[in-house]
Amino acid sequence: MELASRVLQGDTIAAAKLISGIEDEVPSAREEMSYLYPHTGKAYVIGITGSPGAGKSTLTNNLIGFFRAQGMSVGVIAIDPTSAFTGGAILGDRVRMQHHSADKDVFIRSLATRGWVGGLAKATTGAIHVMDALGKDVILVETVGSGQIEIDITRAADTTLLVLTPAAGDAIQMMKAGILEAADIFVINKADKGGADLLKTDLEAMLAMRAQPANGWRPGIVLTEAIYDKGTEELGEEILRHREFLISSGELGRRQRERVKLELMETVEGFLKDFVHEVDKGDYLSRLIDDLTQGKTNPHAAALEIIRRLAKELSRLEDSGKAGRPKA
Repeated sequence: MELASRVLQGDTIAAAKLISGIEDEVPSAREEMSYLYPHTGKAYVIGITGSPGAGKSTLTNNLIGFFRAQGMSVGVIAIDPTSAFTGGAILGDRVRMQHHSADKDVFIRSLATRGWVGGLAKATTGAIHVMDALGKDVILVETVGSGQIEIDITRAADTTLLVLTPAAGDAIQMMKAGILEAADIFVINKADKGGADLLKTDLEAMLAMRAQPANGWRPGIVLTEAIYDKGTEELGEEILRHREFLISSGELGRRQRERVKLELMETVEGFLKDFVHEVDKGDYLSRLIDDLTQGKTNPHAAALEIIRRLAKELSRLEDSGKAGRPKA
């Protein structure tokens, strides 16, 4: 558990290596994460989503400065498109944020989507855990901006910011995506452009028409000009206000519990997919398909047979004390 131990001591090089291992699905990374997991759950996670060109990266850069001024350490996970040649993040560690690279209390890491949909990368949850264990007080997660507003971030973050611009179509797209119900704070960036006040009025009207949220929170609307660092203070204060609301209402604990449940179920699903993939490599699945084709069995019975095989494999691994992926 060398990397995990170093991460707990604040070693950012070890953190970067471990996140790379998670991305590449290196078996040892899974063991390292098992060691780290009990040391997570303290960081506050803020998701930043919105359409391409909305200014998410500039806003993220500004928020790093805001939270550092509050004396908080900051982790940043920037989800980037995948390079067709390397499989890595095209934009690397985000040129826009290099202003903070010399700050030991800021750790920035890009993740490639690698075909993962929903605006996040497959390794996002693992990267959040690593930064959490590294001791970061706040973790900013910026989605890829794939052409539509991504809603998956709402399941990974404590507070979700939806960044909009006065450009035509953002409000309609937002309604189609269902993000209106999920965003905690709306940010109208490029507020110096025409149409910002109209967009704010439309947002206020849409929020007024919806039912009172069960948790009692009414999303704030903040106008910013990120390129000039205008509105950052107001946005930061609104985020802190939402955090206090979550803590005082008990909503923070509920969200974190729901996130843990989701991660558990995704891990189970991943384990099952690994097993089925291994089954597909041998003759076992081919024989089952032959039986199905010849009418000797049915899909339900065949699926149960695969599950029973998995149960036996799990029992064998438990008895032998081994860890890792099951073999068919």
